Amino acid sequence: MGILKGKKAVIFGIANDKSIAAGIAEALHREGAELGLFYGIPQLEKRVQPIAEKYNAKICAEADLSIDADVEKAAALTKEVFGEVDIVIHSVAYAPREALKAPFSQTTRDAFKVALDISCYSFVSVAQHFSPMMKPGSSFLTLTYYGSQKVVPSYNVMGVAKAALEASVIYLADDLGSTKGIRVNAISAGPIKTLAASGVGNFNSLLRSFEVIAPSRKLVTQEEVGNVAAFLSSYLASAITGEVMYADSGFNVVSGSRDLLNIIEEAHHNSKK
Repeated sequence: MGILKGKKAVIFGIANDKSIAAGIAEALHREGAELGLFYGIPQLEKRVQPIAEKYNAKICAEADLSIDADVEKAAALTKEVFGEVDIVIHSVAYAPREALKAPFSQTTRDAFKVALDISCYSFVSVAQHFSPMMKPGSSFLTLTYYGSQKVVPSYNVMGVAKAALEASVIYLADDLGSTKGIRVNAISAGPIKTLAASGVGNFNSLLRSFEVIAPSRKLVTQEEVGNVAAFLSSYLASAITGEVMYADSGFNVVSGSRDLLNIIEEAHHNSKK
């Protein structure tokens, strides 16, 4: 019997079978949870539908979390199908591509608003609309990244948005924990090649540097992040809330400075000459 047997879980942010959210869907399904899947734009339906069929998801629908009406519709649909929900996964982030290429000091007001709205406020909005149908012991979980704590080249405004998201986790944990007994946590995953990651400049350099610096000397997989999500969503993590749990092969405990990253990248470049 899986640790999530009989639980009902909703996942926001599945883009395709390579996304972190897909790895989480796999783990939650394996552990016995019933799933509801939401994707952000209509073009993703053909990629997400096969995932929904594979895991026998009860919901597979579009929900743009930057639109209040879409969040309300997603909540209404979830209540109609499930009645109550035990687990809500938020794996949604976005910043305009130009904001990830130009220096952070050149971030425009509009780009800043978009990044903070979609990458951070959307989690708050989901918590507002879904917490009324969640009972004590239920769990919210979001995805963040180390760029919230340290400068990561080309991550720019997304790092600021993730920092705001992590602050939101602790305030939501206190708010929803004290009033409803709901836990709120985040996973800080190592870099994984996803559709969202393609917008970050020099991402391949980040991956190569990560393998050299991380204590485990290996990249993180979506399946590994999914396993951490299943744990945090289960009764096994009943004493954990307001936390950012790192699933990054230990990268966050090592001093990985910009200079070191540049040295590694230069060495890689020279080796190809």
